[in-house]
Amino acid sequence: MALHFERAEFASRLTRLTDQMRAEKLDAILLFAQESMYWLTGYDTFGYCFFQTLVVKADGTMSLITRSADLRQARHTSILEDIHIWVDRVNADPTLDLRNLLVDMDLLGGRIGVEYDTHGMTGRIARLLDAQLSTFGQIVDVSYLVSRLRLVKSPAEVVYVERAAALADDALDAAVELTKPGADEADILAAMQGAVFSGGGDYPANEYIIGSGADALLCRYKAGRRKLDANDQLTLEWAGTYAHYHAAMMRTIVIGEPTHRHRELYNACLENLQAIETVLKPGHTFGDVFDMHAKIMDERGLARHRLNACGYSLGARFSPSWMEHQMFHVGNPQPIEPNMSLFVHMIIADSDTGTAMTLGQTYLTTADAPRTLSRHSLDFIGA
Repeated sequence: MALHFERAEFASRLTRLTDQMRAEKLDAILLFAQESMYWLTGYDTFGYCFFQTLVVKADGTMSLITRSADLRQARHTSILEDIHIWVDRVNADPTLDLRNLLVDMDLLGGRIGVEYDTHGMTGRIARLLDAQLSTFGQIVDVSYLVSRLRLVKSPAEVVYVERAAALADDALDAAVELTKPGADEADILAAMQGAVFSGGGDYPANEYIIGSGADALLCRYKAGRRKLDANDQLTLEWAGTYAHYHAAMMRTIVIGEPTHRHRELYNACLENLQAIETVLKPGHTFGDVFDMHAKIMDERGLARHRLNACGYSLGARFSPSWMEHQMFHVGNPQPIEPNMSLFVHMIIADSDTGTAMTLGQTYLTTADAPRTLSRHSLDFIGA
């Protein structure tokens, strides 16, 4: 089987999950998030674009219900043994198959948790599921139960996060080598992604962000490529990915002579990131990180040009996003603990002057100061 972790690691994760389920008095949980299934069993697929769910009982029993196309996928990539297939057909309602499975698993009348807040749960599936289970038992939204368990990485996971970070560094090297006046964004993007693949990495859970000129102020991917001018700006956000674990980075490269505004915004980004490192450790919360970000940006008169979040937790994720649920935004009470992999980004988009500046990297938290996972410095990058 194509397992990325030892069976003892999976057994430990299942114990942590069932302990938490008993604490919340859950008889079972229905996992719809692909990353939850991957973390718990190794199951690796993009078949979550269709209906599938992993049923986990409080006694540790697990049963997967999925389509026939994923039967061999589950057998080959996971520790799962009990796999049920719902049949593709006109007007199919696989939630009926799920209800019948829950009856067979002696869960009628039980307290059942459901992962609703995930890309594997469409609105249609949620409506069908609620209709089937409305009189079946007590249904509870536990969208963040496994997500919280995944925040702290095991030693085995840290190895993959570090490998992903090395691949992210390789991608930056590839980008810097090609970035110059007249360079094509397409070539830069291909070199970055190629560096990750050549290093044994994977597709990222979302597209890389690349934009120059006016598009450098964007912080989402969009279709279309251009060539760099003699004086230009290029914003890149990407992630090294290994065994689905991500380590993200972000930079704005200035081509030609930097403007005074470029330097000013870079200094704000650097000061902010260095200040955040003083609170990115146990004893502080995710909200504290954002408060530091907002304080420095606002004191520099950049309130209109900053975002309302400055990073998030990273881990093993599947399309369409490499972001985990926990973000650095105002009021987030999530405590920072050792062995979290956290991406901190400074994004300034000054639409008044058309100036972009970004700076971001992934950290591994420790008992004290965070450890940056990049071999690159935070120096200004020009071309």
